[in-house]
Amino acid sequence: MAASGTSTDRINGDDASSLITDISHDHLFSILLLLPLESILSFAMTCKKTITLTRSHTLWKSLCARDWGHSTVDTIITASSPSSSSSSLDWNRLYQRLRNLDRVSCFELTDTFGPSPRASHSLNFFSGCLLLFGGGCEGGRHLDDTWIAYVGDSYKRTVTWQRIISGGPSGRFGHSCAVIGSCLVLFGGINDSGMRQNDTWIAQEENNSTFSWRLLEVGPVAPPPRGAHACCSIDNRRMLIHGGIGLSGTRLGDTWVLFLSENLSFGTWHQTVSHPAPSPRSGHTLTCIGESRTVLFGGRGMGYEVLDDVWYFDSSEEHLGWVAVLFEPMDIAAALARVGHSASLISGGRVLIYGGEDSYRHRKDDFWLLDIQHGRRVWRRLKCEGYQPRSRSFHRACADESGCYLYVFGGMVDGILQPAEPSGLRFDGQLFVVELLI
Repeated sequence: MAASGTSTDRINGDDASSLITDISHDHLFSILLLLPLESILSFAMTCKKTITLTRSHTLWKSLCARDWGHSTVDTIITASSPSSSSSSLDWNRLYQRLRNLDRVSCFELTDTFGPSPRASHSLNFFSGCLLLFGGGCEGGRHLDDTWIAYVGDSYKRTVTWQRIISGGPSGRFGHSCAVIGSCLVLFGGINDSGMRQNDTWIAQEENNSTFSWRLLEVGPVAPPPRGAHACCSIDNRRMLIHGGIGLSGTRLGDTWVLFLSENLSFGTWHQTVSHPAPSPRSGHTLTCIGESRTVLFGGRGMGYEVLDDVWYFDSSEEHLGWVAVLFEPMDIAAALARVGHSASLISGGRVLIYGGEDSYRHRKDDFWLLDIQHGRRVWRRLKCEGYQPRSRSFHRACADESGCYLYVFGGMVDGILQPAEPSGLRFDGQLFVVELLI
């Protein structure tokens, strides 16, 4: 009993200290970095010592790297004042601004010579470069050109495009192209005769910093020919495609996964069937947000209706299939429905959705943030500062490695209506940058 009383005195006595606060700061930091934000904030309210501890810039810098990515942290440091150091930045405030992101800024990029105006092309950020292929242009023609522009990490307001002269996929639009590890993989599309394709191509960087295409051997099984489908990589060896417009002009609702071999010499396609699953559609988007999840949004359905539903594909070994993402009833649902938009992964595993068109073919110029990470269900419209780009659809966009800069090229825009023209619709050849304002 005496021993028990002594132990109690040690815990409750005036000179007693909390067992938690006796742990070294380094060990506490390691523990806190394993906890969700809400638990860290609750821990901070325990006592004065924990409040002081959780105000540490070192802790919040580590939390920024954990939740928003190391490349995002590097970008913030690079973009800060030259006289500022990493330790002088208010990482707590920066974390909150990243979490509550509510605005972007746009600016044009100057290019003296580059790709012609087009839509339904592909645009990827790969090895510090923008790589563009194909698309449809004036007169209903397809394009078969490949362009590359080095961007790097300097974020200059000028780019220099270079056309790659090499054998590659035949001309097409409505194809898909995704970065998978150290290569680009392109699938399908539609040529100007209306023929749907189901060939698979791969591009890799060569020693002289150029890219070359080759037809990928995939064996006897491949998805049916299609265009206007959606695709994205789901890890360094797999690519996911869904939907599109098939040979008969009907919209498809099937899901396929491409598995690349270790040496990238061949691939194998496998169809994945799960219930429930997204309805057939085209002009939608797929965006991998990490943690074995890929988000599907929008598109045009079989009845030509424009959709606003959200799904995610779980590519983990335990569960390979689709899960519907349910939101509380929202007044903004009508504003969200769209087809021909872009949906890009930005910092923190969130999705930035831009443009597209509604069921009346009215093109949009709005930016929306979709966040379904860590149990959240957030739609937030972002304000746009600086340059105001034209409303557009069937453009293409890609984010750089930091997830803080988005590059947008081309699309269909509303032009000036000329006499004897049925509409003012035209193809656009503009390249601009969308910067997250943090």
